[in-house]
This record gives sequence, C-alpha cells and structure tokens, in this order.
Amino acid sequence: MTVFRTRFAPSPTGRLHLGHAASAFAVWDAADAAGGDVLLRIEDIDQTRCRAPFETAILEDLAWLGLKWTGTVRRQSDHFDNYTTLLNHLRAQGLVYRCFLSRREIAARLPAGADPDEGGLVSRPLSPADEAERLAHQQPFAWRLSLDAARRALGGRFAELAYREWTPAGIRSVPARPERFGDVVLARKDTPASYHLACCHDDALQDITDIVRGEDLHAVTGIHALLQALMDWPRPVYRFHSLILGPDCKKLSKRFGSKTLGDFRAEGMTPDDIRAMTRAA
Repeated sequence: MTVFRTRFAPSPTGRLHLGHAASAFAVWDAADAAGGDVLLRIEDIDQTRCRAPFETAILEDLAWLGLKWTGTVRRQSDHFDNYTTLLNHLRAQGLVYRCFLSRREIAARLPAGADPDEGGLVSRPLSPADEAERLAHQQPFAWRLSLDAARRALGGRFAELAYREWTPAGIRSVPARPERFGDVVLARKDTPASYHLACCHDDALQDITDIVRGEDLHAVTGIHALLQALMDWPRPVYRFHSLILGPDCKKLSKRFGSKTLGDFRAEGMTPDDIRAMTRAA
C-alpha cells in the first residue's frame, strides 16, 4: 500500500494570512483523511525577499493553528549546492541556455500584459562568441529551459505529457501543455534554481506522493510535468483547492498587506475561528 506523503511549502516573504491558513488546512485535512504525513518545506530560494523573522513567524502560526509536521523542516537555502548540481546536469544535456534579454526586451516580444518570465517566450542560445562577449561584460542572464531541446529529448513523449489530478470521482489525466509558457526560467545568474526547478527537485527527493495546492497553480503544473519527464522523477498526484479572495475579488497577498494570522490572533480569535472563516470564505 502506497504511503500518502504531502508537504506544505510556504515562502518566508511575509506573515501568513487567511489564504495560507486555508491552504494549510487543505493539506493537513487531505493527509489526515489518508492516514499520511505532512512535511514542512521553507521555500526561501529568493534571498532578496525572504527573511528569517518571517520563517520564525510561519512556524509560530502553524503551531498556533495546531498543525504538526513529520520530520525536520527542509530549508531550500541550505541546499543551493544540490540545485547547482541539478542545473549543471541540465546544461550537460543541452536542455537549458543563457538568455540575456532584459525584461523590457522580452515584454516587447510578447502580447500585452504577458509575464516576461512565463509569457510564452521561445528563444535560442547565442553563438559562443556573442555569449562570451556578454559574459565578459558581466551582463545579467537567466537560464531558460529550451522547449525545442525538451521536444528532442522526449521525442513522441512530449505530445503525451500529462499530470494526474485527484477529483472526488477519481484520478484523471490532464494534458500538460508546457508550450503555453515557452522557455521558462529555471535559474538566474545569482540564483541556482527557480520555484519550478527547486520544488520539483524537492518533491522527488522527499518522496512526495500527493501535492495539495491552490487552483492558481493549475496551469504551471504542466511545466512541472515536463521537468519530471526530463529528469525521470516520480509523478505525484495533484489536487487543487479554491482560493480565498479579498474585497477586490483578487487572491489574498502578503505583498499587498492582507490581514495576517498574527493580526487575527491579536484580536483574540482562536484557531477554530480561523478554520470557520476559511470555510465561509
């Protein structure tokens, strides 16, 4: 019988808010229903925005909610060497290339409003001479996954890429469609891995069987299916929960000052109150 193992993986870029609580409850409830485990991972790859006090606050908030995890906490910033090794493997396979385009240059090539990181850019490596010149002038770059190289590596498997999604009626296969995102960023000059690369690596390393995440990550799961196929990593089952929206009908955000769990706690609310609020939202 397969052991159910999932994870909760917040980024310490701010205090947890009601949306994080709803996601945490969804993760732990799924594990409890399956008699499985929850691992805690701190996704702090972005060293410019992540802060140790926020990590401490995350642990305090989860403890206050009564949520307990299995084993030690995995902190991604402690494993940069692993991600560098992984990136070097992708380089050796010819699957990534240096992209020196600025965000403005990328935006000019994309439809209006598209995300410069994941808006469908398809480019190609520079010539060795041009690349050497840019490196000599210390021009910033990002490592992008080449869709063309991925197609060649996977052959006929590329068109058949899919991920497994849990539904109340059973597990269904969902076409991945990574081409909608173009050549996604997998690392930057001073950052050894993007969210996509680091989380897929860690899910495989930690034997995660089931991933519970917000429905806003539905589409990018196709990118993760591609990485899993290229790296021959196990394919977890995904389940997606709805998001809590603010008065502006947008998802709650640390960046835009959504009310935090610490704020609710200071007002005298209990964990049961928070759970009731997440159910009512």
